[in-house]
Amino acid sequence: MEPADVAAALAAGAVLVDIRTDRQRRDLGVVPGSIWYPRNCLEWRCVPGTEHLDPAVARAGGHVIVMCLHGYQSSLAAALLRELGVVHAGDLVGGFEGWVAAGLDVEPWDAARHALQGSDGASIRDY
Repeated sequence: MEPADVAAALAAGAVLVDIRTDRQRRDLGVVPGSIWYPRNCLEWRCVPGTEHLDPAVARAGGHVIVMCLHGYQSSLAAALLRELGVVHAGDLVGGFEGWVAAGLDVEPWDAARHALQGSDGASIRDY
């Protein structure tokens, strides 16, 4: 999905999942309202029927958009999510860099607000 389409999808209730590294998020900033999961946690937080499905993903009806730094890793991740039953999974063309190039909002990373957790407040380390 192109950045403008992602912004519209988010306004309509989709969830943006950032799979970039902590360092990339800290150094470059974050998309406001995005959820962060390390790439190795993505499936068990987004796939329907998993014990640790993030409530935000469930509320979004599986409208999940995956974002990495350049748009390559997120393409593979979104394809895998679709194979696993997340019917409306997609990815952000150009990744975070594409979002920034489109002039869309970015906020500085804040350790208190952007900790290792999903939308339900559960620490990734709790699993």
